Amino acid sequence: MAPPNPLVKLAIEAGPLVVFFIANSRGNIFVATGTFMIAIVVALIASWAIERKLPMLPMVTAVFVLVFGGLTLALQDELFIKLKPTIVNGLFAAILFGGLLAGRAFLKLLLGAALELTDEGWRKLTWRWAWFFVALALANEAVWRTLSTDAWVNFKVFGIMPLTILFSLAQLPLINRYRPAEAQRS
Repeated sequence: MAPPNPLVKLAIEAGPLVVFFIANSRGNIFVATGTFMIAIVVALIASWAIERKLPMLPMVTAVFVLVFGGLTLALQDELFIKLKPTIVNGLFAAILFGGLLAGRAFLKLLLGAALELTDEGWRKLTWRWAWFFVALALANEAVWRTLSTDAWVNFKVFGIMPLTILFSLAQLPLINRYRPAEAQRS
């Protein structure tokens, strides 16, 4: 099966977040949370239909969205949906740091099929991503605790995604520097 068009893949991955933003602007955080939950399930179904597999990170994110979104709606308390990014990013950081302490670069398990790096490259890239996840968790905490819910939604949609893209692009020099010699020749 041919890989999906990158724009389709981006739409599937970013679509639920866009739906969340639009629903919040037209309704409130509770309407947005419910539509976010539906949209993330639809995105997983679309991903399965196109690729015949479920990508690990979107699947983990979906579980957290459904759990924390469900708590938000059941208890009518927006705290839960606001905590989700902190907890998810903190968990990702803890997993990556834990792997490094155990001598394993877990990013290699996740991205190894798409990216060839030396062991040192994987280790350095994993350290960087672990710290980035810590930074995202701290940023989420600062924003939801000090700004309005609408400002937090804007940060979640227009802050976290661009920051992640910029951070990813900033890793390209490291990725290029630590590609195995045979991968650099091809």
